[in-house]
Amino acid sequence: MSLFNAIILGIIQGLTEFLPVSSSGHLVIAEHLLPGWHEPGIVFEILLHLATLLAVLIFFRHDLLKLIRSLYSSGPESRRQRRFLIMLILATIPTGIIGIAGKKFFVSLFDRLDVVGGMLLVTALLLWLAESRKAEKMREKEFSSGKALLVGIVQGLAILPGISRSGSTIATAMLSGIEPKTAARFSFILSIPAISGAALLNLKEMQAIPGDQLVACAGGAVAALLTGLLALKLLIMILEERRLRIFAVYCAAIGSLTLLAALF
Repeated sequence: MSLFNAIILGIIQGLTEFLPVSSSGHLVIAEHLLPGWHEPGIVFEILLHLATLLAVLIFFRHDLLKLIRSLYSSGPESRRQRRFLIMLILATIPTGIIGIAGKKFFVSLFDRLDVVGGMLLVTALLLWLAESRKAEKMREKEFSSGKALLVGIVQGLAILPGISRSGSTIATAMLSGIEPKTAARFSFILSIPAISGAALLNLKEMQAIPGDQLVACAGGAVAALLTGLLALKLLIMILEERRLRIFAVYCAAIGSLTLLAALF
């Protein structure tokens, strides 16, 4: 793999991991429709996931510090942060169960263009419905246990190729009445154990990076980190301006074209 190809893959990973367009769906589409394209090795894939994980840690470093400080401090704000942390832990449970129990089934669907196309349409519908919900119905800044579990279940199902993890979890939270910024904060911090878990599950297949691939792997990881930070900033701005329909239209178009390609 050349440095150029590694950087391109890193950019794609960084953008699609956080923007609500499904990184897994785009990888499956690329594998089927781009001549000569093939998936990168497991080592490179893990590096890209770790780079996007680092992007979340950097972007939400102040929020994470607040959560950590709440464990040994008192006061109303600390109580609120501890509650937020408990909701994150609660949401992680169904994600982990679904991910571990359904791994083989989900992996078997990564060869199905029709599944990717259909799931992209589901993502588009969720984004459109969330954007259509009136602002006055999305004012809650705290998750209940039921809402946290629901978001966790949706994140687990987002392993399906074509379902955007960020898009589906943020949309679900918004549809349940959570304000967009809180929904985004919850979704992306919730991704930390999810991305970490996915990387750990693949560690057993990890091999030493060949000497001639060190520069390419490093370049791809840096590209994923920088574009991931950019994508996070961009999505927060889009949520504040209520423009999720841009991604809904994009996912609907790509999903429809993918279904046509699968059929014909």
